[in-house]
Amino acid sequence: MSSLIPSEIIENKIYLMRGLKVMIDSDLAELYNVETRTLVQAVKRNIDRFPQDFMFQLNQDEFKILKSQFVISRWGGRRYLPYVFTEQGVAMLSSVLNSKRAISVNIEIMRAFVRLREMIASHKELSSKLAALEKKYDTQFKVVFDAIRQLMIQPEPKKRKIGFLRDGEDKV
Repeated sequence: MSSLIPSEIIENKIYLMRGLKVMIDSDLAELYNVETRTLVQAVKRNIDRFPQDFMFQLNQDEFKILKSQFVISRWGGRRYLPYVFTEQGVAMLSSVLNSKRAISVNIEIMRAFVRLREMIASHKELSSKLAALEKKYDTQFKVVFDAIRQLMIQPEPKKRKIGFLRDGEDKV
């Protein structure tokens, strides 16, 4: 099955803001092949469908951070701070942008979000397995570590007097 948009392109347009994975209005507009203002107008006409956990507007500091991640600003001349959409907000967009392309693009975006969740889950699983192995090997190799530490301890030098012994003195 041929994808309308390569998954790498979509995945590269997903950012982490306020602890949420989001997509920027201008990136979504580009994917949907509409102008950003058209996308934002459609959202504003249906604002009840977009609660704060579906969509929010970046503040000035967040916008500066986002722009600093790119060598060349793609947002020259914007008159308002961008809106960003969570996975649920992107899903809701297909209902307000009523076109076949919007539906197809949304399907691809949802698949990209799922792939990201799976990668994060497998990373957490790998991390927990590694931690378990470290604990396991810490106890199994304790004997080896103890032996190495013993070898690293400097032996105390033997004290021996220099010179001749008098009668009745013991060698030390």
